[in-house]
Amino acid sequence: MTRLDCMCSRFSPVTEAAALAAAEWIGKGDGLAGVLAARRAMSDVLASIPFCGRVAAGRGADDLGGALGQGGVTGAAISATPDGMAEAETAALEDQMWDLALAPLEGHGVLARGLDGALSLMAVGPAGSLMQVPEMYMQKLVVSGQAAAAIDIDVPVGQNIVNVAEALDRRPGDLTVAVLNRPRHDELIEEIKESGARLKLMDDGDLSAGISAAAKDSDVDICIGIGGSTEGIITAAAMRCLGGEIQARFWPVSRRQVDTIKKMGIDDVEATLTSKDMAGEGVLVAATAVTRGRFLRGVERGSDGVRTETLVMCSACHKIEMVRTIHRGPDTPFPVGLWTP
Repeated sequence: MTRLDCMCSRFSPVTEAAALAAAEWIGKGDGLAGVLAARRAMSDVLASIPFCGRVAAGRGADDLGGALGQGGVTGAAISATPDGMAEAETAALEDQMWDLALAPLEGHGVLARGLDGALSLMAVGPAGSLMQVPEMYMQKLVVSGQAAAAIDIDVPVGQNIVNVAEALDRRPGDLTVAVLNRPRHDELIEEIKESGARLKLMDDGDLSAGISAAAKDSDVDICIGIGGSTEGIITAAAMRCLGGEIQARFWPVSRRQVDTIKKMGIDDVEATLTSKDMAGEGVLVAATAVTRGRFLRGVERGSDGVRTETLVMCSACHKIEMVRTIHRGPDTPFPVGLWTP
């Protein structure tokens, strides 16, 4: 695979495999089992692709499903590498490396309860295009491109709502603000209510809401709050594809996390990061729904096989595709209790 190849068709099978594996656990009350199944499936497919990938952002240790943790390496070109490779050959392999940000399953809680909103997602880009981040919290503010110049993560949320409303030529009361329903957001939720904007509380996962904030004709205008750093990087890559904007800041909860950030070469822990800081040119995002989402149908069983829907966004070719796939064969899982025609 060369740098000039469009990646659009290469990575949808990765999130499809993770979604199919996680779908086996819909409504079974065990979100962790769904996460592990999705990780193993994603790891297996990534290891079969003829490329070299390094994880810039990812959750969990490698023993939970292949080399999916931050700093891990994967791809058929890696697994095929013989021991004792010459130094020049090793350097050449490094030059061909691609960056990955991986979320095998977003929304393990809603998956366990059989609710909408579980997704498998990944971002891919040329080496150096995705910011290397440790697994920790980030403060985030996401809007559409039309409101990009109106946001400032340093000002109160009420002022941001007023500014975004003006940029969109609407009233604050017409805006919908999405935030994770977590105790850490109690004060933020009250501020949103006081602003007069509509509040949309999410049970699990802020990534899909962030993508929705940048999409036209969406039910979300602003996504705000504290969530995972991996989800922040994937959201930034999606903004590069959709023309939206994210402002983010690391939210360390211990001195150890501060030290970890600095060891990764990030000197200013409190710096405001934008989509361009976190994701460069030529990035791609793939998202496959496990259960029904804001813009995708979940994994479904039909008489002809198991169906998935995947959204693929590519900033390199300026294309957004909806990939509908029917998976057939003896090894394809058939989730129990899903829609049947």
